[in-house]
Parts: sequence; structure tokens; C-alpha cells
Amino acid sequence: MALSNDVRVPCTGKMHRSLPLLQRLALFSLVVLFFLHTCCYGDVGTAARYAPPYLPTTCYGSDTSEFPSSNLFAVSGDGIWDNGAACGRQYLVRCISASIRDACSANQTIQIKIVDYINGIPSPPSAQNTTMVLSSTAFAAIANLTTNSPAINIEFQQV
Repeated sequence: MALSNDVRVPCTGKMHRSLPLLQRLALFSLVVLFFLHTCCYGDVGTAARYAPPYLPTTCYGSDTSEFPSSNLFAVSGDGIWDNGAACGRQYLVRCISASIRDACSANQTIQIKIVDYINGIPSPPSAQNTTMVLSSTAFAAIANLTTNSPAINIEFQQV
């Protein structure tokens, strides 16, 4: 007796091919998983901003050569500090929402470098207990400063 992919459907007497349906479902599932993996890539947190002076830092002291020339850098909050291992880490960061309407700049993602720890910064942040505190330049790149939002909700991913 030869094996076949054909299955007789009860009550109708018609032949049905079940294997192609399973293949289509498997392919559909893979496409959905791929889409979910690529569209949502990071953790969610909050960010505040701080202004100069930026030195000295917990990570690099007074060494200005460790600051990116773009001035896109940040201070680590407790959630990502990891006992100092966060020093030098780089993150992709984008604003996703804020308590003030239109505070986010649409479709703006920046790459920042962690240069300090929240408890060591020489100037006060615009909000307390945030995941990270961005330099004025970094904050302005992803948020609309005219709204005067003290903090924004961010999506971030280590690079």
C-alpha cells in the first residue's frame, strides 16, 4: 500500500491535501516571528537631560577624549549601571512618548555612549529616577525641546 498525503474528509467523501496546509501555516508562523523580531528591538525606559558641566565623570575622570565628538552621550541610571560595566557601552535610543504632547521628534534614533553614573554627575538632571540621562545635544536630537518635557519614554538597545 502506497502512502499518500491525501486524507479522506469525513462526511464529504472528498480527498483533501493536508500537508500543503501545514506547510503554509509553518511559513506564515515564521514570517510572523521574523516580523516581531525585527520591529521591536529594545528595552523600554525613561530618559532625562542634563547640561554642562559634564566633567569629571565616574567612568573617565577628566579625560575628554572619551566623549564622542558628536556630543551624543549619556549618564547611566541604576537600572543599566551594572556596577560600572556600563562605562563605554553604546546604545541606540529613540523617544517613544512623553507626558507632554508632541515631545518626541518623529523617526529619530541616535547612538549614544555611556560616560558617567547618575550619582556622580556635576549638574542636576531634569528628572529623577530615569534609566539614563542624556546630554543636552542627545536629548534635543530625539525630543522637541520647546515642549519643556523634563523626561521622555525611550526604547533603547545596546549595540
